[in-house]
Amino acid sequence: MGMQNSQSVAEQSLALAHRHYENFPVASVLMPMRLRKPIGMIYAFARQADDFADEGNLKPDQRLALLDGFRLELDRIAKSLQPETAFFISLQDTIATHGLPLQPFYDLLDAFSQDVSKSRYADFGEVMDYCRRSANPIGRLLLHLYGMATPRNIGMSDAICSALQIINFLQDVAIDYKKDRIYFPQDEMQKYNITESQIAAGNAAGTWALFMEFEIERARRLLQSGAPLGLVLPGRIGLEMRTIIAGGERILHKLHKSRGDMFNQRPVLRSWDWAYMLYRAASKR
Repeated sequence: MGMQNSQSVAEQSLALAHRHYENFPVASVLMPMRLRKPIGMIYAFARQADDFADEGNLKPDQRLALLDGFRLELDRIAKSLQPETAFFISLQDTIATHGLPLQPFYDLLDAFSQDVSKSRYADFGEVMDYCRRSANPIGRLLLHLYGMATPRNIGMSDAICSALQIINFLQDVAIDYKKDRIYFPQDEMQKYNITESQIAAGNAAGTWALFMEFEIERARRLLQSGAPLGLVLPGRIGLEMRTIIAGGERILHKLHKSRGDMFNQRPVLRSWDWAYMLYRAASKR
């Protein structure tokens, strides 16, 4: 594939990443220019695979077949063979240029395949296992891209990515339920007397606020356990990480302020939130 075509795929992937991630900066102006396109490729891979599991009116076996198609392309990369699609030829170049591991890409596909076949989670351990494959791979790939993938940094990144995934679950309870998915641990719902019919009705009465406060505080602790990574990473990538962490904190603050009623007050980041986040991120260095 020619250089111009490869560059076009990378640019399209970066645009796709920007369009689909509303809460947290993706390959933003904070990042060094040299990293924006490879980051866009990573997020575009995740976005496309996630769409296979979520979007449109496909049957489960059709969704799984599309995800298997991505696996076959990864297999070709693993065997040093040329992939069959332009996107994966460009991704192969990104992986080779930056020495990225393949396992995180496979983990993402496993998580999205699980979304097709599993819609309830018995306990928090099951939720965290899902986060390990649905969210943590992105952070690990970015650390490899930065040349900062030490065991300690990976541990902090995993905590941040899992926390952000859980925050997204808390934010999108109603949206996920429309897809017949509940990411709340079933045993915790039982403990707080939360029923599926209450979620279906968008009812934040009764013990809902107590239940959500428990979920919010756990996500906050998990996010904070990884927060030192924002001070470890240098320069603009550190600023980006601190901004991402601040974004998670803002969503949690909005959830807390609404007493967990995301049905009527779904939290989103506004322009003044971004200003506050950037101020917080810059002042912590």
